Amino acid sequence: MWVTFGIITCTIIAFASERWSIEGVSLATIVALMALFTLVPRPEISEEQAVSAADLLLGFANPALITVLALLVIGQALFNTDALERPAEILSRVGGSSPTRTIFVLLITAAVTSAFLNNTPVVVMFIPIVMAIAAKRNFAASSALMPLSYVGILGGMTTLIGSSTNLLVAGVAERYDIIIGFFDFTVFGTVLAGAGFLYVIFIMPFLLRRDDPSAETTRPSGRQFLSQIAVGTGHPLEGEESIAGFFPSLEGITVRSIQRDGKAILPPFEDIALQAGDTVIVAATRRALTKALATGAASLPEMPSDQRAEERRSDKLTGITENFMIAEAVIAPGSRYAGRTVEASKIRANYGTMVIGLQRRSSMTRGLVRNIRLEPGDTVLIGGLPEDIERLRQSRELLLLEQSAGEVPLRAYAPRAIAIFACVILAASTGIMPIVAAAIIGAYAVIAAGCLSIRQAANSFDRQIFMMVGASLAAAIAMERTGGAAAIANGVVDLMAGQSAAVVLSALFIVTAFLTNVLSNNATAVLFTPIAIGIATKLNAPIEAFIVCIIFAANCSFATPVGYQTNLLVLGPGRYKFSDYLKAGVPLIILLWIVFSFAAPIYYGL
Repeated sequence: MWVTFGIITCTIIAFASERWSIEGVSLATIVALMALFTLVPRPEISEEQAVSAADLLLGFANPALITVLALLVIGQALFNTDALERPAEILSRVGGSSPTRTIFVLLITAAVTSAFLNNTPVVVMFIPIVMAIAAKRNFAASSALMPLSYVGILGGMTTLIGSSTNLLVAGVAERYDIIIGFFDFTVFGTVLAGAGFLYVIFIMPFLLRRDDPSAETTRPSGRQFLSQIAVGTGHPLEGEESIAGFFPSLEGITVRSIQRDGKAILPPFEDIALQAGDTVIVAATRRALTKALATGAASLPEMPSDQRAEERRSDKLTGITENFMIAEAVIAPGSRYAGRTVEASKIRANYGTMVIGLQRRSSMTRGLVRNIRLEPGDTVLIGGLPEDIERLRQSRELLLLEQSAGEVPLRAYAPRAIAIFACVILAASTGIMPIVAAAIIGAYAVIAAGCLSIRQAANSFDRQIFMMVGASLAAAIAMERTGGAAAIANGVVDLMAGQSAAVVLSALFIVTAFLTNVLSNNATAVLFTPIAIGIATKLNAPIEAFIVCIIFAANCSFATPVGYQTNLLVLGPGRYKFSDYLKAGVPLIILLWIVFSFAAPIYYGL
């Protein structure tokens, strides 16, 4: 037992120090526990106390872990199809021009919703909305994702169905003929949740303030690319009329000229309707062009008619597919493409990629992009399949900019992704099926529906989450089997002998809150509920006060990523470190403990 305590302590210190990778520390923890329980013979222990190698590896098949990974796949499908842009726009407008107000509206909405739905699917539902708003409103998603997880937990502790922990404690209490009603602890829970919410809004941002590596990916570039859109028969832009000089479908895009019948129509565009055969010359940011491609307002350039027949037959870029990507590349000094026009360079024939846009420091023409002569230092926006983009990395004439590759959202598949996501949330929140089953079925459904490819689904997994959860659950099993958890609980009872009910209740809260971040919240709830009932009976104190203490304390899983599923869900998208949870979570636990310690004796008359 004591060696297990030592291994767990070293693991937490190693995670917090960040001197080693999460994967390395997790693997070292599993190796240490395996060595302890398989190399050190203990013939005197019972079969119930024995810990096998298989037991220590059970965490990697834990339903909570599988649920998180499956939900990440579904979330990736929502990103991949831009499915939640509309809800993001609505919430963004409610928040006004201030990102802080927008985050506040998001968090209060999530907290209230978590009181009436299980908080895990609520957080799942809000993560892609937060990411979309962060990209749209130009703030780092990490400033809202961990607060989202915390307010989901806080809101979930106010009603019986808000969290699986609450239901589990009520189930154990029912074995002792103690019935916990839906709103029995709502008033007191609202007091705690309110205190926690104020902390999350006003204090937590200062504790998490740091240089955020994900911020650059959420902030739009202001660089303009010159591009062209060929309007063919049946094209979405065919027949579109200008309004005050702008074309509504080309949101965020400046039209520089319209090439029609060999002549250029220049702005201002008054009473102009686009016709089949027009070529629209535009200037736009990469994000605006990506959105136009996703909605069909922009189209991929066609291969020139004079291109050789074998090149036309081998061309695989017939439209936006689930694997279509865009990236940026720079024309290198001395490149053979310098001095050639975009069309004559035959980049498409050589690499299988097409030039979608061009950006250079000097002034740009209003003519056709395909006739522009490339110059060293030009940045071209290229599109292609993943293997073709990867092949560009070997080129010394087109220098691919690292981390510039990104996928074009499949807007046409957005209704499918939303429908699947809604079914998963409905099934999980109403209890039609366990959330793990709903999540796995949903993950398969988004792949089968074409919302994302197998490769994209695989890339949505986070190996840090996988290893950390596996190692943490292995430590939890070792702690329970060796009697470590029971020893801590009994030690608290013995230490508090002779103290008042209020003091014992306060001590029980902080010990339970500590263990819920080391063990799982469910294991802590099951372990401490009978102990709490026994203590209340012995002290002749209100049993409800002690049961509610376990409900609130077991929900205080803020200090580690593995404390609760929602913490794990935001770990990858927010790019958080283990120490971020310690810095933000430990003060919140202490705050809730202080509020509970003062309020509980008054509320329950202790």
